[in-house]
Amino acid sequence: MDFSLTTDQQNIRDTILKHCSRFGDDYWLARDREAIFPHDFYKSLVDGGWLGIAIPAEFGGSGLGVTEATVMMQAIAESGAGMTGASSVHIPVFSLQTVVLFGTEAQKARMLPPVVRGEDQVCFAVTEPNAGLNTTEIKTRAERRDGAYVVNGEKIWISTAQVANKMLLLARTTPLDQVKRKADGLSLFYTDLDRSRIDVRLIHKMGRHAVDSNMLFIENLIVPEEDRIGPEGEGFRLILHGLNPERILIGAEAVGIGRVAIARAARYARERIVFNRPIGMNQGIAHPLAKCWAQLEAANLMVMKAATLYDRGEECGVEANAGKYLAGEYAFEACHTAMLTLGGMGYAQEYHVERYLRECLIPRTAPVSPHMILNFLAEKVLGLPKSY
Repeated sequence: MDFSLTTDQQNIRDTILKHCSRFGDDYWLARDREAIFPHDFYKSLVDGGWLGIAIPAEFGGSGLGVTEATVMMQAIAESGAGMTGASSVHIPVFSLQTVVLFGTEAQKARMLPPVVRGEDQVCFAVTEPNAGLNTTEIKTRAERRDGAYVVNGEKIWISTAQVANKMLLLARTTPLDQVKRKADGLSLFYTDLDRSRIDVRLIHKMGRHAVDSNMLFIENLIVPEEDRIGPEGEGFRLILHGLNPERILIGAEAVGIGRVAIARAARYARERIVFNRPIGMNQGIAHPLAKCWAQLEAANLMVMKAATLYDRGEECGVEANAGKYLAGEYAFEACHTAMLTLGGMGYAQEYHVERYLRECLIPRTAPVSPHMILNFLAEKVLGLPKSY
């Protein structure tokens, strides 16, 4: 049992932190204020070959595992880029795992290299306004017609759709009342985000302004049959294989943003003099920060355990969900504690912790709420009756 990073993993962490130092706090504050996608940061990671970290080498990637991707995404958030920096590259890092696992060789050769090269940007179109986490109830319909599919429906909370030209789309190909199980009849597509057929509407939100969230209104979108990933009707089972990596990466990003908040607060507590002494000498300041550090490190162990299990091909649903839950809760406490440490200046944008606090609410609530995770753990770990 070894809890340390390998030499290669530590090199990834050190290299990413050094790379991200080129994009300082003022850069991220400006992107947040202006609500402009961090194109130059994104391009710098493309140029460095980082977008393909978990994509097989034969398709232009590095062929590494989710563990290495977790180390990378955590370092991006921890650098001060927060969820803005992490979210700008999060989708291509995790969502294409379904293409890697279930796409044909021809599909992988066609779909993966352009993402690694930065030519294609991808969004993940699953969630719908009236379904929420009840994915089997989605209404978006894909009907077969003349060797293709015609898609109509709505999606919500779709990140990066303002800048994406491709999307991973889940739609119902067999009506719900015609399937034996609710999970049947859903199909997965990797296809063009055709703006002549899709109305992309921005959702104005609390934080992470530079990485857009959107509603999609899809009307008669033509999707070629060769853009379907896996068998028709098996899409729900396919996306399940991407849910654990997503929870792992989100958990790692939450730990990263919590760490940078605590580091900034600790530095302020060492330097801020009140009543002729650093405020960090006061246990009312020191103890909450120390507690947050311990909580974040414990959450990180669970996240990394989940990543390791995933890369071994072992079951990791419990660990992935528990890691995401702990990281989301403790990141929120860390960012809030950092704001309290800075007092009034914690509320000022120039000190950045208010941005961390706004952004840490994303991994706390998405892509699955803490309440649903507790439901899952109660059922799967404790053997309690299913409550939903």
